Amino acid sequence: MFRVSQFMKEVAQPTQLAPKRPPSGPVVIWNLIRRCNLNCKHCYSISADRDFPGEMTTQEVYAVMDDLKHFGVPVLILSGGEPLLRSDIFRISRRAKEMGFYVGLSTNGTLINEHIIAAVAAVGYDYVGISLDGIGETHDKFRRHDGAYDLSLNAIRLCRQHGIKVGIRFTMTMDNARELPELIQLAEDEGVDKFYLSHLNYAGRGNTNRTNDAQHATTRWAMNLLFNTCWDYVQRGEEREFVTGNNDADGVFLLHWMSRHFPERLRHVAAKLVQWGGNASGVSVANIDNLGHVHPDTMWWHYDLGCVRDRPFSEIWTDTSDPIMAGLKQRPRRLRGRCGGCIYFDICGGNTRVRAMQLTGDAWAEDPGCYLTDAEIGYAGGGERLRVTAHRKRRSHAAAAR
Repeated sequence: MFRVSQFMKEVAQPTQLAPKRPPSGPVVIWNLIRRCNLNCKHCYSISADRDFPGEMTTQEVYAVMDDLKHFGVPVLILSGGEPLLRSDIFRISRRAKEMGFYVGLSTNGTLINEHIIAAVAAVGYDYVGISLDGIGETHDKFRRHDGAYDLSLNAIRLCRQHGIKVGIRFTMTMDNARELPELIQLAEDEGVDKFYLSHLNYAGRGNTNRTNDAQHATTRWAMNLLFNTCWDYVQRGEEREFVTGNNDADGVFLLHWMSRHFPERLRHVAAKLVQWGGNASGVSVANIDNLGHVHPDTMWWHYDLGCVRDRPFSEIWTDTSDPIMAGLKQRPRRLRGRCGGCIYFDICGGNTRVRAMQLTGDAWAEDPGCYLTDAEIGYAGGGERLRVTAHRKRRSHAAAAR
């Protein structure tokens, strides 16, 4: 996750670069149930409105939670399917809070109504994320459910009324990108605390016509809009959190945005970005699915690291005999192509490895989702970095933080 607001605040009020403190354990996104009352076009868990056999019992969930706590996991994001379809979701959530986890609920929002909101509020979730894929009919088409938008918007309003920190999650595609400005405005009108933009997740087109690629151009437009909007909030002194996910090239794109708007802060923010380090799959972000299988993150459901019914999560997560886990945990990661030759590798961390794996079969190939041009990342071709003076200067901004 790329916390745009955090870096924008560094522009307005720079803070000292303190030594980096690694997290005590990974953030765990836990798909407790696969069943969902919707049938969304972009569902990564391929959920449906039916029961899936073999899901973990309450007691099994509790046992895993004990291991996660002992291992140092600080955050649990309870997800699905639709997590509110689990009859024990509030018992699990309350126990997680009592154990001291930061607990988030990831929901489509359609089941949060006037009858259930008191139970949601009583848990004391640290954050409730509700998905919106557009305004009105656009959202309903993505969710394949007439009236889903009104139900989700009502859930957002109920959370706000009950003092729950709530955020909008927007998965951007070519079919709904045009509604991003309206969704940002909706977040302001409704007093939403957090806006999360999840990137397009599409097959790459290589380097041919990368500058003119419609999807890459849309991504660049969206990120400029998000940066400008976030900076406006910071200038006004208003608290609203903007974050993005599934494309760690956003950190590098922010650096280019800053070079145009705040060149005097470039070195400082670059140092902060290097400290952030980009992609954290398999390191400080983890996923457990509804059957207990562990994955490097939620987009790796096709790749099984082991099952918590057979081995504790703590053992699975530290086992680098698996080649994917060994490669993800390696610092720096050994990558090829544009990612291997990028002068900003220490900021991005090689971006999302799963896209490369799904497209090419090679988890260490270049990420086809990178929307920056060869010139912007200082790539000379053949996995080599450009050797010209301009790119040496740009690289020095990041190198200063080492």
